[in-house]
Amino acid sequence: MPTFDPVRPFRKLGYNNALANRRLLQACTALKPGEFEAPRTSFFPSIKETLNHIITVDWFYVDGLEGGTLGLKAFEVDEPFDDVSSLAEAQAKVDQRLTALCEALTPERLTSTISLHRGARIQEERMEDVLGHLFQHQTHHRGQVHAMLSGTSVTPPQLDEFIVADDARFRGEELAGLGWSEETLMR
Repeated sequence: MPTFDPVRPFRKLGYNNALANRRLLQACTALKPGEFEAPRTSFFPSIKETLNHIITVDWFYVDGLEGGTLGLKAFEVDEPFDDVSSLAEAQAKVDQRLTALCEALTPERLTSTISLHRGARIQEERMEDVLGHLFQHQTHHRGQVHAMLSGTSVTPPQLDEFIVADDARFRGEELAGLGWSEETLMR
């Protein structure tokens, strides 16, 4: 019987996050002119605003998880990207950082306290709680973009085929594009 690895779920969520972002942003590159920034019904009123929110929040939390002090500077520009291609490139970079962080986790590091710089105060939290919060945030807002895509010329992509081995047939090309293998994903 395999031994339980308390870090494995966080590694898998890191991989899932990068794969889902890649798939979603790839779909968004097929949007017709005007659809990216068009007003829509959601928490943020456009695909552009929602995707920009995802990346700025990622910059904030990933920096804090890495021990950085970027803090609220992550939010100085509400919408740092005007086009999907630039946003996708930047999202891939922060996703790589988050994946590398999750790959390097140990049980001790997972339960360590991290500091999130919030201007006049420093929020201290357990790393595992911040990771859980960040993955939930990502899933929440990706779902909103997914729903908004339904009102565009682009068919929303499948976003829930990543964690179990049986879904391997749906992700081969994407794993290759990220330089990963099924063995990487399943360890």
